[in-house]
Amino acid sequence: MFEDSTGRDLTQFKRWYGQAGTPRLKVSDSFEDGSYTLSFEQSTAPTPGQPNKDPRVIPIAVGLLNDNGDEVRPTTVLEMTEARQSFTFEGLASRPVPSILREFSAPVILERDSSNAERAFLLAHDSDPFNRWEAGNALAKETRIAMVLDGTAPDAAYLDALQNLLRDDSLDPAFRALILQPPGQSDIAQTLHERGHVPDPQKIYEPRQTFAQTLAQQLADSLPRLYADTTVEGAYSPDAVSAGKRGLNGRILSLLTRLDGGQQATRQFETADNMTQQFTALAALLHAEKGAAQSQAFFDQWQGDRLVMDKWFALQVASAPPQKTSEVTAELTQHPLFTLKNPNRFRAVMGALAGSHAGFHHASGAGYSLLADNLMALDSLNPQTTARMCTAFQTWTRYDADRQALIRTQLERIKSVDGLSRDTNEMVSRILEAS
Repeated sequence: MFEDSTGRDLTQFKRWYGQAGTPRLKVSDSFEDGSYTLSFEQSTAPTPGQPNKDPRVIPIAVGLLNDNGDEVRPTTVLEMTEARQSFTFEGLASRPVPSILREFSAPVILERDSSNAERAFLLAHDSDPFNRWEAGNALAKETRIAMVLDGTAPDAAYLDALQNLLRDDSLDPAFRALILQPPGQSDIAQTLHERGHVPDPQKIYEPRQTFAQTLAQQLADSLPRLYADTTVEGAYSPDAVSAGKRGLNGRILSLLTRLDGGQQATRQFETADNMTQQFTALAALLHAEKGAAQSQAFFDQWQGDRLVMDKWFALQVASAPPQKTSEVTAELTQHPLFTLKNPNRFRAVMGALAGSHAGFHHASGAGYSLLADNLMALDSLNPQTTARMCTAFQTWTRYDADRQALIRTQLERIKSVDGLSRDTNEMVSRILEAS
């Protein structure tokens, strides 16, 4: 039917459905005498039953920017059909900066050597929101990796780009909020592992805090105005525009809390007329290791709402500093509203523990043993949830020998339980075999 309506032979396109795996797209470029050439090479790793993969049709949306950030070539879709293929743009006055795979035009993994300066440039000037975010995310990751490995200060160009973006009221608030979201600590750990380094969770956590504090200080003069401009007035509404403003307002409040000791967050909590604003203020306070009174007040008000309580339980763990994460989690398991028979409550608490990268992987091993204790207790009641939660241990081989030994001990404890469910036994066995 598609072939009839388009008049095209779609045999090659069908490879997207018949060949397993995600293609990797390597990119190189060159510029000479006004001609700019982009060269692409596609490859897909062998999979069981498919050792060799044929080239797919890959639509690559590309735009070119000059040194001022102006588009010298608007978005053009290049159609790649060969394993290696080049495309040339003529009549350019200077070497452009390419914006490749705009609007995520194809589900591929893009591989291209790029500098932090180019990423900062695209973050500041690219007209395509996806590539702008992608450049910012890559720059954020490289900045934090440099801080982890070399102890460098936060990248100045990245800080300046974030400052300009945050102050640009023409940009969608939801987009600005997304740009401010840092890469996950587990993501940083995986990237370090892939580059041949043994990730240290505490050394990943500390630069995250340093960067946030540095950004807050750089934006100190703008934060009160930005907070006021993004505050949603009137009755609560779930519409996209209001949600975007609330998201950005929450990011700004968390930065402001680093400078004012929680004064604005306290005022917001006290004057909020909806749960979302209350919870945002509470999160800012708890992450600053403040807000005990507000946390109790929030609990007293919302304890009858199970979904809100799941959020409250998870926040207590997620906001705890790494050295206290296991202690806070253990205390919550003794809370009257915590029960193994409620899978959502269990996931809220134990999922937050596993998601607190530096806390869960604290060198003491307390997080590992606490999770294992609760998984063993849960297995006879809910083997499916137990098996899924065991995946918190599945990245264990990327860490140092001491942490690996601690995790192995807990996995073997779980596996040795009499009457262990088949689901959990299979999952734990698979994780252990990864070594």
